Amino acid sequence: MPAKRGLITDTFKVVKKVRVADRKAKDPSPPRDDPEPALSERERDLQELKKFDLDCRFGPCTGISRLQRWERAAQHGLNPPQEIRDLLLRQDSDPDYTQCLWRDYPL
Repeated sequence: MPAKRGLITDTFKVVKKVRVADRKAKDPSPPRDDPEPALSERERDLQELKKFDLDCRFGPCTGISRLQRWERAAQHGLNPPQEIRDLLLRQDSDPDYTQCLWRDYPL
């Protein structure tokens, strides 16, 4: 007499699939009413400078100032954003503006 074989459902739990129509019927989560906090002009400027630092199209940024990097990129025809240069020339005494994002890390 051969051994009795059970059904696959005896070993594995039966899982019901959710129909596509049922998924669509559920209400999506409501949109967030909290707008992002307004950034100050300084915070927006520093965000733009960080984006410039992280953009590898303009070459490495460690060991030189942002303005030197901008000028080197312009000299090599890489078309860095003019707004960055204007921003750097306006705030030429603040190290948060003039030095790159990685200034606190040794080479």
